[in-house]
Amino acid sequence: MAKMWAGRFKKETDRLVNEFNASVSVDSRLYREDIEGSMAHAAMLARQGIISEEDGEAIQAGLKSILKDMEEGKITLSPELYEDIHMANEQLLTERIGDAGKRLHTARSRNDQVALDMRLYVRKEIGEIISLVLQFMEVLCDQAADHLETVMPGYTHLQRAQPITFAHHLMAYANMFKRDVRRLEDCLEGMDEMPLGCGALAGTTYPIDREFVAKELGFSAVTDNSLDGVSDRDYCMELCSCLSILMVHLSRLSEEVVLWCSWEFKFAELDDAFSTGSSIMPQKKNPDVCELIRGKTGRVFGDLQTLLVMMKGLPLAYNKDMQEDKEAVFDAIDTVKICLKVFAPMFATMTVIPENMRAAAKKGFLNATDCADYLTKKGVPFRDAYKASGTLVAICIEKGETLDTLPLEVYRQVCPVFEEDVYRAVDLNACVRERKSLGGPAPEEVARQLEKIRGFLKEKEGKVFS
Repeated sequence: MAKMWAGRFKKETDRLVNEFNASVSVDSRLYREDIEGSMAHAAMLARQGIISEEDGEAIQAGLKSILKDMEEGKITLSPELYEDIHMANEQLLTERIGDAGKRLHTARSRNDQVALDMRLYVRKEIGEIISLVLQFMEVLCDQAADHLETVMPGYTHLQRAQPITFAHHLMAYANMFKRDVRRLEDCLEGMDEMPLGCGALAGTTYPIDREFVAKELGFSAVTDNSLDGVSDRDYCMELCSCLSILMVHLSRLSEEVVLWCSWEFKFAELDDAFSTGSSIMPQKKNPDVCELIRGKTGRVFGDLQTLLVMMKGLPLAYNKDMQEDKEAVFDAIDTVKICLKVFAPMFATMTVIPENMRAAAKKGFLNATDCADYLTKKGVPFRDAYKASGTLVAICIEKGETLDTLPLEVYRQVCPVFEEDVYRAVDLNACVRERKSLGGPAPEEVARQLEKIRGFLKEKEGKVFS
């Protein structure tokens, strides 16, 4: 089949070049966006008198019939027949309505056409990803609400450090995902410009109405420079950057779940429906979902790197290198969506084991700082109190005791300021309850944090992110 751009050429394109150049197997997922953009463009052409109303109506009807057949799987987009989705839709249209179909491409180029299609697609997908993140934040809030009083160790360097609650831990992740939502919203706002009408790079001599097309397609503005309009892929890089950070957060939480489900921690157990077994070891219950998310995180990082390297040396305006944007963007979007879709129900059905969390918190002298704070509140300089508390920890280790069980006389040998009330100060529940500073783990303070996150979710409820 002759290429739609074949007038300049005297020879057929080499078969290998055809295969190498074709992108329809990748960009075919843009069929809906391509048709929506083409319908808006055709409506504008007819409205401006650039094509006749009759041709405009024929184009609209033809595109609607193609969209219907695409949705019903009646059209096969083969690389042997079509170079890309843009040419495929135009060829199909011309086959169905004749010469009127050949007028659709008036006053546009594939360069601004694909720029539009990608923006429409990315806009829709960002909305879906935001919705998935918000749904997962709901899961975190539900789990946190059940564990405001569940004491567990807080860690630094993966060493037990200070007592917190499981709810406090989950609210840390809720705040991470809240930032992810805001980054994605910023990305949406930044890309809310319509590039159609930029032509190949220098606009057009036809009296087009770009603002009309922008309004038809739900954009708040048009791109202000035709060179930039066709060559801008900042929003693709920004999206993949946002998704990479989102995957960092999912990966960190996945790593924690892997640890929590190990026998060494046993703070939680995954539901059987979200675990796998071993082909040889019958006792195994593996957190494969979490491990796969950790692995897929690197894949999304790679997608971002692909875009950065692809764009870094390109002169204005369009270059064929930019065809490679789609695989990276599509893969990052697909990967993040499947990770969120599987992680949310896995986390919702996870069984938390509070008694094991508390048992771990009792070990490792997590209340040593509280012991030092006890002395400072009685007038002992912090550095002296710090040394005394460290000395008591060393004694406990030597004697096989904890700060809860160490006799008062031993306390007083180290520092005579200690009184009977030290035992209340180093009680784990008291340690947590007294940490009422803004952002701390005290139950009432975590309840405030939880309410704030729920308020954020309520604010987003029913909002259309596109």
